[in-house]
Amino acid sequence: MSVWRLSPVRSRWYGTASQYSHFMVGAPGTESYRVYLEKNGDVISPFHDIPLFANPEKTVLNMIVEIPRWTNAKIEIATGEEFNPLKHDIKKGKIRFVPNCFPYKGYLWNYGALPQTWEDPTHMNQETGAVGDNDPIDVCEIGEQVGQTGQVKQVKVLGVMALLDQGETDWKVIAIDTKDPLADKVNGVDLEDVKEHFPGLIEATHRWFSIYKVPDGKPVNEFAFGGECKDKAYASSIIEETHSAWKDLIQGKNPSLAEDHQLSV
Repeated sequence: MSVWRLSPVRSRWYGTASQYSHFMVGAPGTESYRVYLEKNGDVISPFHDIPLFANPEKTVLNMIVEIPRWTNAKIEIATGEEFNPLKHDIKKGKIRFVPNCFPYKGYLWNYGALPQTWEDPTHMNQETGAVGDNDPIDVCEIGEQVGQTGQVKQVKVLGVMALLDQGETDWKVIAIDTKDPLADKVNGVDLEDVKEHFPGLIEATHRWFSIYKVPDGKPVNEFAFGGECKDKAYASSIIEETHSAWKDLIQGKNPSLAEDHQLSV
């Protein structure tokens, strides 16, 4: 069914990258809720059609905001649907909300994904000892602006953590909006500048990802590298690796897995 016939209710918001906009179909908090992205008026895929890199030097990356800071609804790119809209995560027939884990309220950052990346579930990372999680790589954007679902931000990478989730490597990239007032003060070379200007953030990020599933009866999550946040150089190498894996995916080099994803570009 065409996305244009799903609902007469549509809202539109234009982000800082003027060529991108998004519109909502259905009501938030319902299973039919979708957020579609557009470029110059044409519906596009946030998974495939937005370039990973936002400048020729590859120092600025595009990020799709899925979950605004301080909110609880788990929203993700629908990798198996046409145009890959954003939608609520559904678990056991119910819309998923992450619980508030004291002293935190919802997600600590603008949480989202990098386009044109894919964590390959057939590839065993030798350092983490686990395969990828079959999704675009996750991003925690730490700037002061509270984002909106479907917003395309331009960010620079600062570091990365390796969450281990049910036998899979679930990378968590730490990044900052290039327009944030502190963006020029943090570069992630050794993460000391991040710790100086965002005191406690790295530790809180590790703590939150460790415990956020505990209220649902699950154990504390584990991390590779003893929970260490690796620096910008390491993070950039992981992003390049997932970008290459995405290229293999859309070229059909993993045909059995490609069937699980909507690959139209």
